[in-house]
Amino acid sequence: MQGLTPGATVLVQGAGGGVATALIQLGAAAGYRMWVTSRDEAKGAKALEIGAERAFGSGERLPDRVDAVLETVGAATWSHSVNSLKPGGTIVISGATSGDAPAKAELTKIFFKQLRVVGSTMGSRAELERLAQFVVARGIEPVIDSTVPLADARVGFERMAAGELFGKVVVSVS
Repeated sequence: MQGLTPGATVLVQGAGGGVATALIQLGAAAGYRMWVTSRDEAKGAKALEIGAERAFGSGERLPDRVDAVLETVGAATWSHSVNSLKPGGTIVISGATSGDAPAKAELTKIFFKQLRVVGSTMGSRAELERLAQFVVARGIEPVIDSTVPLADARVGFERMAAGELFGKVVVSVS
């Protein structure tokens, strides 16, 4: 992440999702101290296995403020994300699975703490190439929750909607 150096502390909200598991692996490989939150202790434990340094319950007060938050959950964790940051910290938003309209925007905290809020969806082709080289060089393999045939894709989507997975659901055509 721009502006962070190895050793910086990064919080990933919602440890079990496919994007979140990739963020944990990539951040740990880049030298960040990766912390995660989860509603499920077992998912927190799995996050520790793939590179997280610490796991906390959703909304739990952290022992220290963090340099950055990677936010894919949205409304349900927004306030915790803002409150978890050090002054000058950054929230990177790349999803909003619990909704995109938090009950409280926390605007006063954002400007008084001089926080940065960054939206991220995709990168450039050059960034993708660098990412692919990094993944290969570090031997990172995606966390696969399950593989389902295309005819049963609905089962995979139902697992995602219910929050029952840890990692990616792969839909195969064979």
